[in-house]
Amino acid sequence: MSNIKTIIFDLGGVLVDWNPEYVYRKIFDNDEQKMKWFLTEICPYRWNEPQDAGKLCQVATAEKVAEFPQYKEWIEAYYGRWEEMLGGPLHQTVEILKTLKENQEYQLLALTNWSAETFPTAQKHFDFLGWFDGVVVSGEEKTRKPFDDFYQILFDRYSVTPSEAVFIDDNKANVEAGQRLGLNAINFRDAEQLKKELAAFGVNL
Repeated sequence: MSNIKTIIFDLGGVLVDWNPEYVYRKIFDNDEQKMKWFLTEICPYRWNEPQDAGKLCQVATAEKVAEFPQYKEWIEAYYGRWEEMLGGPLHQTVEILKTLKENQEYQLLALTNWSAETFPTAQKHFDFLGWFDGVVVSGEEKTRKPFDDFYQILFDRYSVTPSEAVFIDDNKANVEAGQRLGLNAINFRDAEQLKKELAAFGVNL
């Protein structure tokens, strides 16, 4: 018999397709090299991390524009056109979540690195974000994965025993942090791999 009582999902990259390239491919007329340059040198992924931990997007944008005033319009598009970065649901994983919800065997939680300012937009787009028994959003808590305190907020708020939970995330560093805290963890790659690894933990689908 499995002792798993809780399943914890990351959102971006697991259930939601989010990618700044969707906006900047339009801005740069499908010039892949220019887009990659901008998202590596000017607004790299790590620039988004403080906003995920509660920094205001307007403040971050103003700072970046002050650093690179010649790219003002492109920088302002990052949060100004953020909604266009939502590519849609990752349908096969959403189906797994739906099955787990219908089975009613497990507490279903989400632990997500997401700006508190942009998360409501995602909620409007994706009904399945309302299927969880609880969602912990980094921007609301002013911390994020892979920091221990963010996981601990979820553990405390929803009475999670790490050894009785499975954590699913597409970021290896986040998975390893969860494992250090005692979680059973899956480094998500695709839905088929997820099904197999959930089954290995004794999760019924």
